[in-house]
Parts: sequence; C-alpha cells; structure tokens
Amino acid sequence: MKQALGRLGKYSAVRVVFLLLAVTVAVYFTVVVANMGGELDKLVEASIRHEINLEINLNPQYQRLPLEEREALVEEAVQIALKFVGMDKPFFPTRSLEFLRSAMSLELGRSRLITSDSHSFAVRDILMERLPHSLILFGTAQLILFFLTLFLALFLSRRYGSFLDKLFIALAPTSAAPGWFYGLFLILIFAAVLGVLPWGGMASPGIQVGFTRAFVGSLVTHLILPVTAIVISAIFAGVYNSRTFFLIYSMEDHVELARAKGLSPRAVERRYILRPTLPPIVTSFLLILITMWMGQIILETVFSWPGIGQVYYQAIQQNETAIIVGVIVIYGYLLSITLFALDFIYAILDPRVRVGVAAGGM
Repeated sequence: MKQALGRLGKYSAVRVVFLLLAVTVAVYFTVVVANMGGELDKLVEASIRHEINLEINLNPQYQRLPLEEREALVEEAVQIALKFVGMDKPFFPTRSLEFLRSAMSLELGRSRLITSDSHSFAVRDILMERLPHSLILFGTAQLILFFLTLFLALFLSRRYGSFLDKLFIALAPTSAAPGWFYGLFLILIFAAVLGVLPWGGMASPGIQVGFTRAFVGSLVTHLILPVTAIVISAIFAGVYNSRTFFLIYSMEDHVELARAKGLSPRAVERRYILRPTLPPIVTSFLLILITMWMGQIILETVFSWPGIGQVYYQAIQQNETAIIVGVIVIYGYLLSITLFALDFIYAILDPRVRVGVAAGGM
C-alpha cells in the first residue's frame, strides 16, 4: 500500500511539474506575441507622447515658453507617465519576465481602456464578471450536445444501415461550419422573419440580472437560438464519431459471446459496449468543456452575448495585453487541470489503467 501511494505521489508530482512547465512556456509566448515582441510599447509611448504634446502645446500657460523648454516639459511628462504604467524598463527581458510572473501568479493587472460593468479596470474583475455568462451559454449547449450525441449514437448503432443512419452519415460534413454560421440563419428566420425569438443579448431590456423569475424566463428565451446554433454545428459529426466507436466495440468476439449467452441487448450495451467507450467519450467531453472558456468569439458577437469571447475580441482590437494574457493563462491552467484529472478518470472508468504504473509494470 505504501509503495503504491509513493508511486502515485511521485507520478503526480512529475506530472504537475511538466504541466506547469508547458503552461509557463505557452504563457510566455503569449506575452511576447500580445506585445508584438515589444513593438506595442512603442505604439503606447507614441500615443502617450502625442496626448501630452497636445496638452502642453495647446495650453495658454505654456505657449509663451520657448520651444526648447516646452519640449523639455513634454519629455519630462512622458517619462513620468511611462514610469507610472511600468514602461520605463526594457521589454526584453525585464518586463516580459515580470508579465510572466504576474500572469502565472494570477496577478492579472489592470486594463487601460476596457472596464467591467462595475467600472473596474482590474482584469480579474472584468474576466470574473464575464465568465459566468460564457459558462451558462456554452455549458448548457455542451451538456445538451453530450447527452443527445450519446443517445443518438447508441440508437443508430442498433440500426446500422438504416435510412436514419445513412442520413446522419451524409450530414456529418455539415459540422465543418461553425456555430455562428447557423446562428445567422436562425436569427434571420426566428427573429427577423417570424419574430418569435429575440435577436440576441442575455436578457430583455429593463430586466435586472439576478435569480428572479423574470430574469430566468428571459434568459431561457435568449439561450434558445445560440444553444441551437452550437448543437446544430456539432451534433452530426459527434453522433457519427460516437456511433463508430459503438459499432467497433459491438463487433468484438466477447460481445458476440455475451449475446449468444442470452444477455439482453440493453445489458450487452451497458457492460460491453458503452463502458469501454467511455474513456474517449469523456475525454472529448472534458476537452470541449475547457475550450468553452475561450468562448466562441464570433458566436458571442453575432448574438451580442456578454461573455469571455466578446471581451477577448475587444481586447485584441484595442491591444489590451493584460486581458489577452489573462484569458490565455486561465485557459492554460484549466487545460492542465483537466489533463491531470483525465489520468485518474481513466483509471476509474477502465480498470486496466493503473495510474503511475509503466507499461508492463505490475
């Protein structure tokens, strides 16, 4: 027992170290790319210099001063402003490593232009305010998609070669189109033409966010179109993939033997088909859950959904490095936690997998 626990602890420690190393490298590259290799500092400095130059040269108090003195005042004010925003140090290596340290410790800093609904410039406040909105939308869509895909895949695996089976195979390539593509058509039909569902947003105007009957009812109504768009964009490929797994396992010799012994079709599915396919299915589901943190930028924009994707898009447009890095680092942590947990989930779902034991080990 002690040997097994020691082996598990050693494996977990090594796994955590390597995952943290991977996150660190990914975040550092994100910091460099988001800052355009330090070129963004020059753009910000030019913007600060331009604003200060206008403020001093258009101020009647300074217009009588000689040009050299005004330029000296501008330069002094620029240096003070750069020091205030922490740009008085070189990007490589000083500021880039400071960015990395802050990001890895979740000290996400402050935004320059974007604020939260409570008018806070803190990146943590901005992201934590938008995160629940994305979780509601994509969490609802992915849960519906997961269970609907599982049910339909099992259903079609029992009816291999039927018209419905061939129809899903034929429609599988439609999943190449993203959710926002179908969202545009849904908005056109149900909002513009029929007028039975809202165009977008999270709730109707005038309804306060909170656990009230009015807000929940409005939220459900506003969820219908974006959730439907996400489900349509992925359902056919998902069903096709899961159905293929079920068909492969249903043709195994031990499954045929179980049928020959007289086990009911439901029992055969539950014991010999569904259980062996759970690890890849759960893996796919968990990775989808992590990717929803990034949201779907265009989908949230199309439906005016105030989530992570929309604020991430705004941050890219306005060169908000702190927000971009904040989104990426939290995504990296969530992905690492998921990959770490998957090892143990595999061991629970499949008794043949033993965490921390090398192939061929006892």
